[in-house]
Amino acid sequence: MTRDDAQNPQWFTSSYSNDQGGQCVEAARMGNGTARKMWVRDSKAPSGPVFEFDHGPWRDFVQAVVDGEIRHRNT
Repeated sequence: MTRDDAQNPQWFTSSYSNDQGGQCVEAARMGNGTARKMWVRDSKAPSGPVFEFDHGPWRDFVQAVVDGEIRHRNT
C-alpha cells in the first residue's frame, strides 16, 4: 500500500446500507498481494475510528456471514 493510498482510500458503502438512516458501514480495500487489508468504518462518522482487518480474517468473516454462522442482532 502506498502512502497516497492510505491517505485517499476509496470507500464504498455496504450493500446492506440504505438511504433512510439505517445502520451503515463503509469499507475500503487497501494494499495488494499478501499485504491486502480491509478498512471498515461507520458511514455516519467518517472521521471516526477505522478498523483494519488482514485479508484472510476478513474473508473468513464474510464467508461466515454468507454461511449463516453470524447473524444480525439488534442491541
